[in-house]
Amino acid sequence: MDEPKRAEPLPDLDDRAEPAPRATAKRRVRILPVLVTLAVVSLAAVFGRAMWDVYFRRPWTRDGTVRAYIVTMAPEISGRIVELPVVDNQLVHKGDLLLVIDPTDYKIGVSRSEAAVRHAQINAQKITEEGQRRRKLVAQHAVSVEETQVYESDAAAAEAQYQQAVANLNQARVNLERTQIRSPVNGWVTNLLTQRDDFATVGENVLSLVDADSFWVDAYFEETKLHAVHEGDPARVKLMGYGQLVHGHVGSIARGINVANAQPNREGVATVNPIFTWVRLAQRIPVRIEIDRLPEGVVLVAGMTATVEIDPGAESPSARGDRSGERDGRSGPQTQATANSSDRAAER
Repeated sequence: MDEPKRAEPLPDLDDRAEPAPRATAKRRVRILPVLVTLAVVSLAAVFGRAMWDVYFRRPWTRDGTVRAYIVTMAPEISGRIVELPVVDNQLVHKGDLLLVIDPTDYKIGVSRSEAAVRHAQINAQKITEEGQRRRKLVAQHAVSVEETQVYESDAAAAEAQYQQAVANLNQARVNLERTQIRSPVNGWVTNLLTQRDDFATVGENVLSLVDADSFWVDAYFEETKLHAVHEGDPARVKLMGYGQLVHGHVGSIARGINVANAQPNREGVATVNPIFTWVRLAQRIPVRIEIDRLPEGVVLVAGMTATVEIDPGAESPSARGDRSGERDGRSGPQTQATANSSDRAAER
């Protein structure tokens, strides 16, 4: 006899519900790469846009240098230096005494010139009076006309000698004043090598000053970026030694740089390099950045390295300050060239 078939057990409810979560997990696994790809593409687009703005819309360069005018002090007279009241790197103001040259010889020169003036004046007066007396005697036929003319000529020559003596006196007084050399600008004494008792020679530099009110930044931009640089555009300057940003604006763009092929030889013709490379490097053009605002604690030194970024189309802080000053009836903010500008302003 055939054995009766056993009934198969019904599947558990938990076992029947198990395939659904597995399918959902598989779908999630398939969607995850798509989401990751979309996120990476989005980040790449944002990063690419930012890099486009940095390199094309906002030109920048790391080739920047802080500049300042250097005033060289050369005496206009010769002599031994008897006073040197300044030291290296000292801040001086306009009109401060820098050094004194021995004035002894020049005081004597003034005394001699004064004596020469008095002598020439007396001599001219005497000859003039004699000429006038001779002129009166001509009508009485006491003297000849020729003698009268001689005295008149001598009187004119004596007057000329007097004027020359006066000029020599003025020159002697000027030379005496030049024994004291004073600062023509506000600035710092730099690289002072002159010492007291040194002999100063006419025209030879004895002292140099860094003009405190003349600081600017020269940014050397590639010529491919000049199309986005315009006068008045605001600029941000990052000094290598400081974390603060120095704000300024484009003051001007240089209109010429050295051209090697244009240099003439001894015959006066152009010297042209016969080697022409296929790889052409963009020339760097100096762009002058005027400083509008200097953060507190930042010390500018001529020659410092700087990174400069230009923001085309924006408005510089100086322009905004000028307009706000016009609305308020006041002038715009002045350029802060040094940390002690307030002291100089108070002195002025």
